[in-house]
Amino acid sequence: MHYSIVIIIITQLLFTGSDLLVRYNMPNYGFKIPAFFSTSFAIYFIVRNIAMFEQLYIFTTIELGKTMALFGAVSIILSNLLGFLILKRSFTIGDCVIVLLL
Repeated sequence: MHYSIVIIIITQLLFTGSDLLVRYNMPNYGFKIPAFFSTSFAIYFIVRNIAMFEQLYIFTTIELGKTMALFGAVSIILSNLLGFLILKRSFTIGDCVIVLLL
């Protein structure tokens, strides 16, 4: 089970990291055909596929209810952490309490 939790965290890091990559690079191209043939989109596509295979592995090894709860919790924590550290978002005390309660 401990090994599976590490895979879940890595999977969510890959999903979130690839989303951040596209968030920074897509405005350079706009939502046009050249954007989908850029290097950053190719990296995004490869990373998302690796994360998807890790996610499928987890779905086959842990019960669905536990899996979805773990993916949800890790996703919320990582999204808020990366939002604070990388995107320089500020959170109120209420926001922090809500994240901790989830």
